[in-house]
This record gives sequence, structure tokens and C-alpha cells, in this order.
Amino acid sequence: EMHMPEVTICYGMTETSPVSTQTMTDDPLEKRTGTVGRVHPHIEVKIVDGDGRILPRDTPGELCTRGYSVMLGYWENAEATAGAIDPARYMHTGDIASMDGDAYLNISGRIKDMVIRGGENVYPREIEEFLYTHPAVKDVQVIGVPDERYGEELCGWVILNDGAEATEQQIKDHCKGQIAHYKIPRYVMFVDGWPMTVSGKVQKYKMRETSIEKLGPEHAAKIVTA
Repeated sequence: EMHMPEVTICYGMTETSPVSTQTMTDDPLEKRTGTVGRVHPHIEVKIVDGDGRILPRDTPGELCTRGYSVMLGYWENAEATAGAIDPARYMHTGDIASMDGDAYLNISGRIKDMVIRGGENVYPREIEEFLYTHPAVKDVQVIGVPDERYGEELCGWVILNDGAEATEQQIKDHCKGQIAHYKIPRYVMFVDGWPMTVSGKVQKYKMRETSIEKLGPEHAAKIVTA
């Protein structure tokens, strides 16, 4: 419809010059729209757990990439370089990804955004994508807030479509029976927008701080010692 038949999706970061994976114009539509493609020639990728062990296919973990495109290091910052690039020269992206049986990669979130609720690893992006299916939801961001019992609880910031109405309970009811109970946000806040960087990235840490202030002193006290 838009006369753009050869648009592809790329994945990368500034430190990897920048692209490591890419879809192809002749890939199946599902792969072209639901993944970030396969690894580029002369680039290596692996998905590892917290101990650096390579994970099986379809198992989420940290995406690491190695090859000619990876930066030498951060300018005059050896400490930051060592924190990003391991001795084998793999760049640790900080992104959570999985690779399917056809070697296509799917990005499911950022490690720093992952919420650990009662010992369960919860990826906000998965919940965000489901909440988009609610007819009243225009945009949504999910964050973790401190909780005395579970360690963290989920909080959803929701922007409604123009003229649409919804309550916190209606958003929660939309989730029941569709996603795991521990993935249903305990808190839902209706907002007009969220803090952004000048480059357009959502500042979830500021959202977390604001949520704690709104939810009460017991959360604020928890975050100080977290």
C-alpha cells in the first residue's frame, strides 16, 4: 500500500557500527515483521545466561555479538570498555533476545528493565505488547516498583486513545486468563505521556521514581535500601 516493498528491519547499537542482524526482503512476512532477522556475514552472535553459558534455541538471554564491526572501546574509559566487552571480544548488548530454530532473532527487552517478581523474571515488553490489544490503549509502558512481599511489582503507565475511557480494573480484567497472573500489572496509572531523552528514548528510571512517589512512602522507603 505504501509502495515500500523492500523495507527491512535491522538490529544493532552504536557500539557495533551499528547493525548486527537484519531481515531480508524475501523472508516470510512473519519473520520480516516479528523478528530482527539473522546475523550479518562475518559477525558472530550468541545468547547467554547470567553466568555466560550459551543458551538453547528459543530461550531468552543476553545477546552478545563479536566481529569486525564491534568498537575497540569507549574513548579513554577502560572501565566502561571492560564492562561491555569481555576478554573474548564479545560485546554484551544488555538486550534480552532469543533465537528460533531458523536462526532468526527476537528482542524481548532490556536486562536493566527486567522485573523480578517473586523469583519470576518478567519482561515488560511482552506485557506492553499484550496491553496494546486493549481497544482503549493508545500507548503503554511497564516498569517494576519495589514491593515488600514480592521484591518488585508491575506498574503500567497507560495513554488512552482520544475519547476512550478505561479503569484500572478494566485493564486488569483484560489480562485475566490471557497472560500469566504474575504478569498482570498490580498498578495501572493513566497518563498523558512519559519522560523522554532528547533522542526519543523512554526514561523508565524516572517513571519508576514518579511511581514510587505516587504509590506512597512504603515504596519510597524500600527503594532507598534496594
